[in-house]
Order: sequence, then structure tokens, then C-alpha cells
Amino acid sequence: MFVKICGLKSELAVRVAAEAGADALGFVFAASPRRVSPELAASLTRDLPAGIARVAVMLRPSIEEWIQVRDVFKPDWLQTDADDFALLAVPANVSRLPVYRDSAKARFDEPGFIWPEHILFEGARSGAGLQPDWNIAARIARQTKMLLAGGLDPDNVREAIRRVRPWGVDVSSGVESSPGIKDPSRIVDFIAAARHAEGDNAG
Repeated sequence: MFVKICGLKSELAVRVAAEAGADALGFVFAASPRRVSPELAASLTRDLPAGIARVAVMLRPSIEEWIQVRDVFKPDWLQTDADDFALLAVPANVSRLPVYRDSAKARFDEPGFIWPEHILFEGARSGAGLQPDWNIAARIARQTKMLLAGGLDPDNVREAIRRVRPWGVDVSSGVESSPGIKDPSRIVDFIAAARHAEGDNAG
């Protein structure tokens, strides 16, 4: 079970997430209480252990915004809307994590639609803690490596994994004490719950 902790902006939160066993850490470069500068994100991850992916989380970035994040933060992954990738020059060494949302405008049920190898699937609005329809998510999870996001927290992630069986899970507001402020104990609890659920599915 791939576990991503998103919206980090403090040394404490980064250290706790890494020590608790997160597979990826997300840094937000879009309008949000969790927004950080490329310089801060680079500083926070300077001593990150090998094997933990550094994810640039963006939302319809301009070409200039992406270039700054790419060149200063130097992410391992870029997470942004699926349509954005057609406009951005993404180096081969940066993995792509296209975002799809559970909304009335979603086009992924159209005939002939082909899923990318990895995706993030979330609720209708990013960063709002909105939970997508888990039944829809479960159907998608059978077709691609899906990172399930939106409305997850330490109390419901185990059930989400049992019902959806995603490749991974992603959390931001669900491990916060207030918007943009991560709660170290909730980060630890979330990762532990996801690992327990991984064992449940293996059984």
C-alpha cells in the first residue's frame, strides 16, 4: 500500500511522516492554506531519506510556475490535472500523477477511454476534504494504479482500502489540527491504519 502525506510545510511534519513510513510527501504549489514556495519545499526535503518520493502538487500551473518548481524543488513526481500535462514540459525523470475527480463533468466513462498507468482520484474539489464515491473508485482501481484521496483520515482509511482496494492512499486535511497545520499523531495513526488495512487485504 503506497501512502502519501500531502500538504506538508514544516520540518516537524516532514520528519514525522518520513519516520512513520510514508512512501511519498506532497508539497502544494497552488492557492491553499498549505501552499509553500519551491525554495521552502527544497529546504524541507534536503535530508529526506532515499526512497521517499517528493511530489509537486499543482493546479493548472502556468508554464513559468512549473519551470520554477521543476528547477528549484526538483520533484520526483508532478501531481496536477490530467489535462495539464499536454501543456507542460515534464522531464523523463519526473513521474506523472494525473488527477481525476469524481464530478458530473468527469469524462472517464466515455467509450475508448484509456487510463494512465498511475492516477490520483479524489472528490469534486481539490484540498477540500471531499470524499469521492467509493463505488466508482473501486471500479477505477481495477483498471489502473490508483491513489485514493479526498476525505480520508485515520478513522476511515482502513474501511476505504477494504472497499476500494486502491494501489495507494493520499491524505492532507484528514491529518490536520486546523487548515494547513499537520498533527503529528494523526500522521502516525493514518500510516499505521493504512498498513493494517494492507494486511487485511493480503489475508
